[in-house]
Amino acid sequence: MNQLFDVPAGGRRIAAACAAVLLIAAVATEGADTGSVPLAAAWTVAGGLLLAAAAVRRDRFDAVAAAGVLASCLVTLVTTRVAARPETTFGLVETCALLLVVVRAARLRPPPRAAALAGGALVALTVILLRLPRSEYRPLVPFAVPAFWFAAVLAAVLGLYLRLLDRYRAQEHQAGLQAQRLDYARELHDFVGHHVTAIIAQTKAVRYATAAGRPPSPEELDGMLAAVEEAGSQAMQSMRGMVAVLRDPAGPASTAGPGGELADLRTLTERFSATGPATRLTLDPRLTAAALPPGVAATVHQVVRESLTNVRKHARGAESVTVDVRLGGDTARPAVLVSVTDDGPEAAGSGAELADGGAGEPAGGVGRPARSGYGLVGLAERAAMVGGTVTAGARAGVGWLVEAHIPLPGPLPVPGDDRRHGDDRTTATLEP
Repeated sequence: MNQLFDVPAGGRRIAAACAAVLLIAAVATEGADTGSVPLAAAWTVAGGLLLAAAAVRRDRFDAVAAAGVLASCLVTLVTTRVAARPETTFGLVETCALLLVVVRAARLRPPPRAAALAGGALVALTVILLRLPRSEYRPLVPFAVPAFWFAAVLAAVLGLYLRLLDRYRAQEHQAGLQAQRLDYARELHDFVGHHVTAIIAQTKAVRYATAAGRPPSPEELDGMLAAVEEAGSQAMQSMRGMVAVLRDPAGPASTAGPGGELADLRTLTERFSATGPATRLTLDPRLTAAALPPGVAATVHQVVRESLTNVRKHARGAESVTVDVRLGGDTARPAVLVSVTDDGPEAAGSGAELADGGAGEPAGGVGRPARSGYGLVGLAERAAMVGGTVTAGARAGVGWLVEAHIPLPGPLPVPGDDRRHGDDRTTATLEP
């Protein structure tokens, strides 16, 4: 259906020009009914100004509309003073144009200006019947004037409705822009920040080892530089993907981002363990065998990635990390349960805690630097998009725990009987 109205800009201009010519011709025809060339010309000018007021740009509307209303009143006044009067019409096109002025004034202008323009148009509508001979307009006044006033009220209501609709659309547009900004911020933090954190960690490791008098061997240095190079390449790849989306916003949007599937969790943990604490990944085979919705799979991947990034940034003394991704809930309402724990030292009150989608303020501490909280807030927002929740905080005793509950829209389409899997899970322990 939209294709019927998908007219090129040039075609719209031609159609608008043809409509303008026809309307001006109609106004001139009504003016010719007076039998006076000067009066017909004045009639055409007044009608043309009012029609122009309905089409000119917003910044020119006030002047053109005021000139049109004034010209209409003057034409009516002149018509009552001359013998040449129209016999069959008082200006139907001009009347409609005056109502359009009321609509546009109520829609575009501030209340004082809108009231002034609408009031002037109402005066012009009230006296326009005086253009007819007295014997013709007297019987019409008791019916036509109230009808004109009622039509003016309806026009004002329509203009106010369009004004509210414009405001709603503007607010919706701003909300969309804000959501887009938040999405880009999350993309930068999740994808690029993860790789940049790995680069910083590798660089600091070399500096600290050298400062302690134990510089890495050539083989170790080569491995560290290779890890830095790989992290930099992945960061560049993520940036290119974001730039491609920004340059072509109409293109298909990625729902998972770089490495956003459950199958990539093993690669993610392997890369993390190669340059960080020993990582143990436990992945429920029912999840890997099933086709998870893209949004759920992407959210699970992002929770794990952001949690590992926080371990690298904040848990400097951590020796092990446990990543557990399993299928939970009941048959009617299944869910993916994600937990990431580390054994890094956590001073009392340190770090930022996240619960029920909120983020606490960072307080700092001895064992773990203060958290900014942006990544956790981003995780909560992403989980909320798919109906899930994320909680994070210090574990009882030592370490940090991030948990996510991401509901599934329905039972997993896993071939065979799910019960045969029992509680068996794919487990891998990775050490640096």
